[in-house]
Amino acid sequence: MDNQQSQFPKDFFKQFKSKEDFQSFFTDLYKHGVEEMLKGELDEHLGYEKHSKDGHNTGNSRNGSYSKKVKTESLGDLVLNIPRDRKSDFEPQLIAKGQRMSDKLEEAIIGMYGRGMTTSDISEQVKEAYGVDVSEGTISNVTNKVVEHVKEWQNRPLEPVYFTVWMDGIVLKIKQGGKYINKCIYLVIGLKKDGLKEVLGMWVAETESASFWMSVLTDLKARGVEDILIACTDNLKGFTDAIKGVFPQTVTQLCIVHQIRNSCKYVVWKDRKPFCADLKDVYTAPNKAAAEQALAGFAAKWESKYKHAILSWKTNWENLTNYFEFPMKIRKIIYTTNTIENVNRGIRKYVKTKVQFTDDMAAQKAVYLALVNIEKKWNATLHNWGLILHQFLTIFENRCRL
Repeated sequence: MDNQQSQFPKDFFKQFKSKEDFQSFFTDLYKHGVEEMLKGELDEHLGYEKHSKDGHNTGNSRNGSYSKKVKTESLGDLVLNIPRDRKSDFEPQLIAKGQRMSDKLEEAIIGMYGRGMTTSDISEQVKEAYGVDVSEGTISNVTNKVVEHVKEWQNRPLEPVYFTVWMDGIVLKIKQGGKYINKCIYLVIGLKKDGLKEVLGMWVAETESASFWMSVLTDLKARGVEDILIACTDNLKGFTDAIKGVFPQTVTQLCIVHQIRNSCKYVVWKDRKPFCADLKDVYTAPNKAAAEQALAGFAAKWESKYKHAILSWKTNWENLTNYFEFPMKIRKIIYTTNTIENVNRGIRKYVKTKVQFTDDMAAQKAVYLALVNIEKKWNATLHNWGLILHQFLTIFENRCRL
């Protein structure tokens, strides 16, 4: 610090009578510095400095400057003189053409949007924090830059093999045909060979169907996925049929937790506690044979009273009980879609202030920014991953590509 102070005359700072005076000086200094750097960029573009004889007969020259207002995070609105050339092909890098805001301020706005703030809230926050007036329309334009990131992310190459994928959706109000309707953004999360999770993509649909899931799975395959060992879902309509057509070797496992919840819908309140206690003997059985025996006893006791609850277990039995074929460590990973439900809860936290979305992309933009924040915390492998990996390798042998 002493060395830095020695670069200024002893009485240099005495000229400033207030922090506003110093801020004004610093703003002018910053403006002058940026403008000189832009002139340097133009020198580089033209290949010669101003007034140099090297510029004669080059076919291009300086052509004055134009004023441009740029919003910054530290100095507020700043009016800069941007140099230009006669051919109008000079593209400054420091302040790009069309840029009306500093990169850091744009990042701050996108960050606030990603944390669930509305455009009006962001406008107020930017004014309060940075002293810059930014309209809600400008904020929307800034956040629209995320759209390109969403497209790149949605089309990025994926791993050839995922040990497990979880699939589920989150319902949002999205405008379509002049009115707001319920649409679902379906997410797919994959477990990689290193024990880390990643969101593979998101897809918007009004209804589920085998053809919809066929398109999702085909998209995953086109992006490099060659095999999925186990797929966990909440009994998504048409999914089981679709996955057999794209990844025929995949084991499908319906979420036990969702199945329990769906069963309880048919049960009156006073019976739920004993009903669930008896049902627990079914899904916590040591193996499939014991589970079938427990289901028979469960049905004998409750089927006459709650026929539809029992029927749902019998109808989905094969896809509900595949987890019995695996060791306990893998069972805990695949018997529920809690992994993706936790993500959905995180998304709701970020978009809770955005009650409605103007179109599909507006919803995807908000969900994407929420996912970026959520995935930042996914930096640790699953607990006991070494043991779990060994079990996957033993069961699936050559299908696991390490």
